[in-house]
Amino acid sequence: MTFGKKILQFYKRLEIPYYPKDQFEIMVPFDNREVRDICSRFYEKYYNDNRERIFLIGINPGRFGAGITGLPFIDPINLEKSLGITNSFKKKHELSSQFIFSVIRGAGGADNFFSRFYLTAVSPIGFIRTGKNINYYELEFIRNKWKPFFIKCLESQVGAGGNREKAFILGQGENNTYFKKLNDEYGFFSELVSLPHPRWVMQYRFRQKSYFANKYIKKLTA
Repeated sequence: MTFGKKILQFYKRLEIPYYPKDQFEIMVPFDNREVRDICSRFYEKYYNDNRERIFLIGINPGRFGAGITGLPFIDPINLEKSLGITNSFKKKHELSSQFIFSVIRGAGGADNFFSRFYLTAVSPIGFIRTGKNINYYELEFIRNKWKPFFIKCLESQVGAGGNREKAFILGQGENNTYFKKLNDEYGFFSELVSLPHPRWVMQYRFRQKSYFANKYIKKLTA
């Protein structure tokens, strides 16, 4: 079974843990039929082999990127225009996706990038409270009660064909702190390299976007 098919199997078998519905909502992109079709096309196109991939690990899906497409850091516009995968989703850019695709282009394009790297997140499930995205680490309930779920998700993906020597954690704040503790405890990867989160770059350091994209490329190709 190829790396891509193993990842699709992982998503198909997701079991959502209990959560208090009066405190927040969840986004499960893979429940959508078109998302399942798009993910199949994406993973068959770029991961139809058994090569190991280096993981880039983000936070969780947001409403305008992976929350729509089911693919971390890939919004509907980049999905269609940059990757050639047509979709009926409303064509709107997502900030993190814009940054990641500037890195992908600088690293030699999609074929080269995805032959070496795999984009994922600590949580494959997104979270919404009062109509806005929230991150898994913002709520104590999710950080603690969903920890076994996060571990199982990571074990499944790494076991599908992850390079265990090195991984990149996207976000140098709480995502980095939380994941490093998980990695210290469970030993997913021998080395973790933290990089500024794409959304942070686009929101707070937009004028330095090229600088940070080049920083990514240097770290990824070192």
